[in-house]
Amino acid sequence: MSENFWLLPALLAAVFAAMVPVFGKIGLDSAPATAAAVVRSLIMSAVLLTAALGGGHWRDLGWFVCRPQSLAFIIFSGLAGGLSWLCYFVALKHGPVAKVAAADKLSVAIAAVAALLLGERLSAVSATGIALITIGAVMVALG
Repeated sequence: MSENFWLLPALLAAVFAAMVPVFGKIGLDSAPATAAAVVRSLIMSAVLLTAALGGGHWRDLGWFVCRPQSLAFIIFSGLAGGLSWLCYFVALKHGPVAKVAAADKLSVAIAAVAALLLGERLSAVSATGIALITIGAVMVALG
């Protein structure tokens, strides 16, 4: 597998993530934010279960039974993701798509700080990019 294999799924994730606020805002026109977030999470679960079953990865789920710490942190990640989606849909219900999406991108800066705490290193170019993302997100969110 190529060293840059991560790039294609990352770009696809960005494209799909860009569709979330647009479709969500339209759907929230007459739907409560919490109910919409629940429906979204059920659809996402169905997509992920289909991918696991269809890709033969279902058997990999047993891996977590042997590693309680890994399972705990995956659960924490799921809790954080669920809370993120809920907050995102509440924000979309009451705010403009561009501003909500921009504010959400502050997660890049927060994740970068966490990465540093995990011992990852950022190059000067990466740090500059993260700073620009942060400045841009604040400008769009507050502008």
